[in-house]
Formats: sequence, C-alpha cells, structure tokens
Amino acid sequence: MYKPTLSVLITATPLLWNGCAGSIPPPTQRMADAQAAERSAKELGANRVPAAQLSLKLAQDQIAEAKKAMADDENKRADSLLIRAKADAELALAQTREHSAKVGVEEAVEDSADQKATNIGQGAVK
Repeated sequence: MYKPTLSVLITATPLLWNGCAGSIPPPTQRMADAQAAERSAKELGANRVPAAQLSLKLAQDQIAEAKKAMADDENKRADSLLIRAKADAELALAQTREHSAKVGVEEAVEDSADQKATNIGQGAVK
C-alpha cells in the first residue's frame, strides 16, 4: 500500500500547486500605470490630435474592459489588457508630442520669414 499512496501524492501535488498558482492577484499597479498614462495623454491634448485620438480611445476602452475583467476575477486577462492600454496611451502621448513639435517648427519657420521680411523692409539685409 505504500507505493500507491506515494503515487497519489506525486500525482496530486502538482495539481494542488496549479490550483494555488491559478489565482492571480488584481493588477492594481498596472491599472494605476495605465490610467496615469491615459490621463497624461488627455492632459497634453491627445483628443485634439487626429493621429493620437485612436490610440487614446483604444487605451480608454482597454482600461474599461480591464475593470470589468477584474470585477469578474479574470485578473490575467485584465493584466494583459492593461499592458496594452498603457502602451496605447503612451503612443497617444508620443503622437501628441510629435504633433506639438511639428506645429512649433511651422511657427518658428513663419516667425523667421516674418523677421526676415521686416529686416529687408528696414534695409538691414541686402
């Protein structure tokens, strides 16, 4: 009888470990990180930048889906959604910054052209 008992223990132990490992804690830190990135993108004006609007919307949708998944105790799914949400929010942030930089360049070129015209008008440049 000793061998069957040992056999049962060897077979059952991994199953017990898997049962414990299956419960993943809620990804609260990932939620905070994704929400912070989404908030930063919104505050920078991603809603007003066409290239960033889709990325921001995807991040917001994924955060909402992750909240539902967490409420349903689907923490692994929520974790994956939040990783994607943070990436999309950071992309929206980068797209917004790129747009701002391009607008800044255009304004600088216009200001330079205006200053050059002023200088020519005053005879400062030949």
